[in-house]
Amino acid sequence: MQTGARYQAVFELISQIFKDKEPADVIINNYLRARKYIGAKDRRFIADTTWDIIRNRLKLSFDAQSDDPRKILLVYLKGEDFDLITGGNYGLKPLTSDEKKWLCSLKDVPYPLNTQYECPKWLFEKINNPTLVQSLNQKASVDIRANFISALELKKRLQAEGLFFSLAPYAPYGLRSSDRINLNNCIAYQEGLFDVQDESSQLAAVLCDLKVSEKIVDYCAGAGGKSLALGALLENEGLIYCHDIDFNRMDAIKARAERLSIKNLKLIRKIEDTDFDCFILDSPCSGTGTWRRAPDAKFRLTPERLKELNAVQLEILETAYRHTKKGGRIVYMTCSVLKDENEDIVEKFKACHDDIHFADHQKLWAKKIDLPYHFESNKYLHFSPLSTGSDGFFFCMLQKDA
Repeated sequence: MQTGARYQAVFELISQIFKDKEPADVIINNYLRARKYIGAKDRRFIADTTWDIIRNRLKLSFDAQSDDPRKILLVYLKGEDFDLITGGNYGLKPLTSDEKKWLCSLKDVPYPLNTQYECPKWLFEKINNPTLVQSLNQKASVDIRANFISALELKKRLQAEGLFFSLAPYAPYGLRSSDRINLNNCIAYQEGLFDVQDESSQLAAVLCDLKVSEKIVDYCAGAGGKSLALGALLENEGLIYCHDIDFNRMDAIKARAERLSIKNLKLIRKIEDTDFDCFILDSPCSGTGTWRRAPDAKFRLTPERLKELNAVQLEILETAYRHTKKGGRIVYMTCSVLKDENEDIVEKFKACHDDIHFADHQKLWAKKIDLPYHFESNKYLHFSPLSTGSDGFFFCMLQKDA
């Protein structure tokens, strides 16, 4: 594939992605899947270049003084020999005389602070932590969870396949790699010896502190990553009910459970019982904590959408309250770094219920994680690229009086 054709593919992708209607990974995957003639090296170049532009979208748009995808791409390529990277039957169109003049007229101007940190202004001000914002725009590591095998043993198995991981900093069953892994060719993956899961989510599952005798529901189970981790932690004993408002979203759980040999999950359409010992809410949220993996998501989030999510978050906490027995616990978590979705929601919920109290998170951490507690609050746990090298994640366990 000629260089010009590669960049034409990038242009077509960012033209679709910058409409901010669909997730970039879906658009990229669909585009490449529909073009089977594109070779592996070309696919990687196209995908990597597209993601690089997404991660630098605000700066490139500021430099171009335009949101036009072609202008953004030309600014990204500024300094290249356009005669070599444009033209041909399938290549990027050559520069017009007006485009050449425009490129030459561009001047270096200092970026606004939010642009420098690649974050829409309203979100930059909400987060109010430039270092955290910057960390969320870096590439994420590949985190995996050992399944019915120790992390150390899995590390050795993967090394024998030429895949090199280190032990995760905190999660007892976690491994981490800065390199890509090809799961299609990984025997250990096919054998169900691990699942791909960010360390923050692994830690949340461990900190739920489940017991085999308990009645448990994972209320917003989705594709089941946390449910599967919980099932493994219980060593296939007991029972975990899995629920999602969109029952079809849980279709993926069956195949994943079969690969991982998880047998203690039950998918349900409705929650009717009111005697759950542990009601787990991995709540719908903005996903601001996952920007390392989905940097395009920040452009699809709006203040109006955030308010809608806040209403849903309070509503499902009330659902949890009604279905959790006295003496039971509610675990509220999000993959968000926004106070609006985390502390503020919990405090509003708690203010409506005198019989709800915070669990002792420091004591819980000491019980489950053999490492020092270094979080600022005993009410909440905040994971992030800065604190744990993981995605941004919020965890809070609430206790209902007996």
